[in-house]
Amino acid sequence: MIFKLRGAMMIELCKELFPINRSITGEGVRTSLKILQKRIPLEIHEVPSGTKVFDWTVPKEWNVSEAYVIDLKSGKRIIDFKNHNLHLVGYSIPMDTVVSWEELNKHLFTIEEQPTAIPYITSYYREFWGFCVAYNEYQQIDRTSSFHVVIKSELKDGHLTYADLIIPGETEKEIFISTYVCHPSMVNNELSGPVVATFLAEWLLKKEKRRYTYRFVFIPETIGSITYLHHNLGLLKERVVGGYNLSCVGDERTFSYLPSRYGNTLSDKIALHVLSNTATFRKYTFLDRGSDERQYCAPGVDLPICSILRTKFGDYPEYHTSLDNFDLVTEKGLSGTLEVYKKCIELFELNFTPKVKVLGEPQLGKRGLYPTISTKATGATVRNMMNFIAYADGTNDMIDICNIIGVPYWDCESFLQPLLEKDVLEVMA
Repeated sequence: MIFKLRGAMMIELCKELFPINRSITGEGVRTSLKILQKRIPLEIHEVPSGTKVFDWTVPKEWNVSEAYVIDLKSGKRIIDFKNHNLHLVGYSIPMDTVVSWEELNKHLFTIEEQPTAIPYITSYYREFWGFCVAYNEYQQIDRTSSFHVVIKSELKDGHLTYADLIIPGETEKEIFISTYVCHPSMVNNELSGPVVATFLAEWLLKKEKRRYTYRFVFIPETIGSITYLHHNLGLLKERVVGGYNLSCVGDERTFSYLPSRYGNTLSDKIALHVLSNTATFRKYTFLDRGSDERQYCAPGVDLPICSILRTKFGDYPEYHTSLDNFDLVTEKGLSGTLEVYKKCIELFELNFTPKVKVLGEPQLGKRGLYPTISTKATGATVRNMMNFIAYADGTNDMIDICNIIGVPYWDCESFLQPLLEKDVLEVMA
């Protein structure tokens, strides 16, 4: 019941955010972050246009109030931004002009293979204007008419906006969770990430005890992560021991695992352990990257960041179209992803390197940890515990041992604390 209720709450937050026209800068990002700020105590930051961030420059801020195309023969608006904000190419420059069909057609984007889908198109770093339209509607445009094109947009020196949240733990060592807030009305590719991250942060804020500090970052994709790294890289390299980039986490079709650059971090190990013991999933390589893992795992940055997704970006037919909607993203999809990430966090918190403190096999019976009458049945009940002890030689952490003995970490919790309390195991520094 709680699981279902949480899913419904996540869908409602998605629906609240869905109509907002987000881009890599502008009021849409600010409005979205302020909505999330009502649920978790985000700190919102502004970085001025023109700021150099590594090899990039923060672009001008873009906002738009209205955009449409009128068929002058019929007098009707045939494309209108107010009907769906994917209709306008992102970062379109201001326009108020009359054009022929031939000229208009140079600025129209459609997908013939998906005739009901409005494509998502942007032109961030080259001045351009354009409209996107479903192919069925594109086919209905009168090629003999002229067209009045109006785009009431503004490109000005402004700011790039992002937000972060630091949830303190017993140590300054950090788990880094990043997601992006820069796409317009698409649910899986855009809203599922920040919504799952928000509910994950809410869950962590309620925990009485946290081993690690948690850093949540809500940024525009690519330029936002580059900007965040530019301002915080030294601190991040010093403190971050693991983390994940959240993207496309709302459908029910499958889970996906996208590793860090070499796939050898603690984040990778935890992700694979959790997924292998909870779900069917598709395993990718870093060559399949496409989101902010590109920045976090770039040479010289090398943060231990990977991704657990549902269907990976670019691999589902609704990707970057208006079909990425509430038919695709579900309560079950969002809640299921949240539970997987909660298990990952729990494993970060619980993981340690154990070492048995006695030579030879410890006598567990005298410690009340083994049945005093030995039968086939009683031997089976403690097999996992005995197998765990056999590999607790101080060289394997908890995940390594669980992988070797073929048991998920949550099935070992019942005997780990008694083994520590009865002085059979010690925690290696």
